[in-house]
Amino acid sequence: MAQNDGFDNDMLFTDGMISQDPKVGYRGTAAASASGISYRQLDYWDRTALVQPSVRSATGSGSQRLYAFRDILVLKLVKRLLDTGVSLQQIRIAVEQLRSEGMNDLARITLMSDGARVYLCTSQDEVIDLLGRGQGVFGIAVGRVLREVEASLVNIQSLHLDDMDELASRRANRKAV
Repeated sequence: MAQNDGFDNDMLFTDGMISQDPKVGYRGTAAASASGISYRQLDYWDRTALVQPSVRSATGSGSQRLYAFRDILVLKLVKRLLDTGVSLQQIRIAVEQLRSEGMNDLARITLMSDGARVYLCTSQDEVIDLLGRGQGVFGIAVGRVLREVEASLVNIQSLHLDDMDELASRRANRKAV
């Protein structure tokens, strides 16, 4: 698969979606809730670099991580793969492979798994080929998961990074007084 020249290898699934302000994100609790994982899982996946917040990382005690919409989508995809029996080690490999492939149209791909391996499916022919090998596989339509994440975030307030920095500055000034 050809790599998109404008692809940022540090962020999974950068193309094929509505452009998002890079300073707008969701707190860790909202990201965990929207993706259906525990805050403990979110923290572990951040510390082990599986899925890290792209808007702002935690920088010390009391700082807030901010997750972009794409980050939450990836969290939910990882959760779905775990739910189907794929090991976290295999998921890490799959996520790295997807990053290196430079996916262009996220809503049109399907991830497939036989419970041990993860497959990328971008056309009906590939699905047929996978099933032709006699392996039982199941799919996760990324576009559908994308819509689920959008729906779960509809009533959750996003935060702008500049606003968060201003709020932290005000708090620091109050403490100094």
